[in-house]
Amino acid sequence: MYASQYEITLPADYDMRIIRKRVADHGHLLDDRAGLGLKAYLVRERGVDGSPVNQYAPFYLWNDIGAMGRFLVGGAGFQGIIRDFGRPPVRHWTGLAALAGPARTAVPAAASRRLTALPDGPGPDPDGLGLAERIERETRELAELARREGVHTAVLAVDPRDWRLLRFVVWADTVPQDEDATERYQVLHLSAPGLADLPDGIHP
Repeated sequence: MYASQYEITLPADYDMRIIRKRVADHGHLLDDRAGLGLKAYLVRERGVDGSPVNQYAPFYLWNDIGAMGRFLVGGAGFQGIIRDFGRPPVRHWTGLAALAGPARTAVPAAASRRLTALPDGPGPDPDGLGLAERIERETRELAELARREGVHTAVLAVDPRDWRLLRFVVWADTVPQDEDATERYQVLHLSAPGLADLPDGIHP
């Protein structure tokens, strides 16, 4: 499993109905994309849920890394973003865990993201960096979170370039106020052609 996301930050006075129409018109095009686990069409709106910006920020979980490559550079979908908004940087993470929640069959309305830096000092575990202990704790917390009512899918992944940990959760309704999130999103559409093929569980 591989995760990716790009963020298109829009002007403060941007009419977000344009993005909503874009998703309504074209979101279904990836509903049967081979190799794609899910794509959450995400937006943040300035002044909503504490967001300081208007932003379009789709999030992907890929079962097939080759399919992700074809999407980005093979003319298989990303060219529409480049044409309309320019070529944004694409963040990507190696998957550590993916868990189905009680609301897996619901149509989701919200998502949350938490990005945290991993420790770079010495730790008690054999790798000397404290990573194994931290990841073990994070996966336990993810498993507990995934049992909460309203959770559709909960994911843990790592970016080994900047050593940042991603926790991404899709919610059936709103993101709970007590959820430890750095960003909160609205989900406009969910394409999930390979959702059943995502490796359910912890897979270091």
